Amino acid sequence: MIVYPAIDLRGGKCVRLMHGRFDQVTEYDPDPVARLAAFVAEGAAWVHVVDLDGAEAGRAVQHDLIGRLAATGEVRIQSGGGVRSIADVERLLDAGVARVVVGSLAVSAPETVGDWLTRFGPERLTLAFDVRVDEDGVPTPSLKGWTEAAGLDLWAALDRYAAGSLTHVLITDVGRDGALTGPNLDLLAEIVRRRPELMVQASGGVATLDELGACADIGCDGAITGRAIYEGRFTVAQAIEAVK
Repeated sequence: MIVYPAIDLRGGKCVRLMHGRFDQVTEYDPDPVARLAAFVAEGAAWVHVVDLDGAEAGRAVQHDLIGRLAATGEVRIQSGGGVRSIADVERLLDAGVARVVVGSLAVSAPETVGDWLTRFGPERLTLAFDVRVDEDGVPTPSLKGWTEAAGLDLWAALDRYAAGSLTHVLITDVGRDGALTGPNLDLLAEIVRRRPELMVQASGGVATLDELGACADIGCDGAITGRAIYEGRFTVAQAIEAVK
């Protein structure tokens, strides 16, 4: 399983949000380039970079900074936030990003995103489904920086992408993101069971090495971790070792 240490960018600095709320921001590092180098020094093969300003604004804001991170050539970068057009995808890929994350449009514009998957190939895109789980256990995608609910559940959203057309999906339980309350293993396991051909990335709530190991055990291909690393609960090197 791939460990993706996270760099969430807001105003050019590394931050984390609580439950995806832009009014609950913790700043961790003023220098994303130095943070990237630190992750690489600990053995990271991939880093997950998010343009939070772009996600909030609904348009790309920090592509230049993301391009500078990708230009180091030290690690493969998966990045998104504010990706709303094919030009956004092309700009990130041209800047050296290995895989572009597409969020809201994966739910609201599946035909458009399907065309992008065909054009760029399923290895170059990750579709991010940010979900809230209701009292009945039904996961529903959240859109536009987690401010709106989609009119369909996660299973229907995934069904719009036929087997073979899509490879990488990133699943975030919004209620757990940034809270260190543990990943939603039941949800992740259900996705792996329903769509075994997909490479599932777990996101939201990882607090311990055991939880990373549990994600690997249920069949996740990757896990994104941010706050736990920034607060010293474990290192990138320890996380990589835990999922071998």
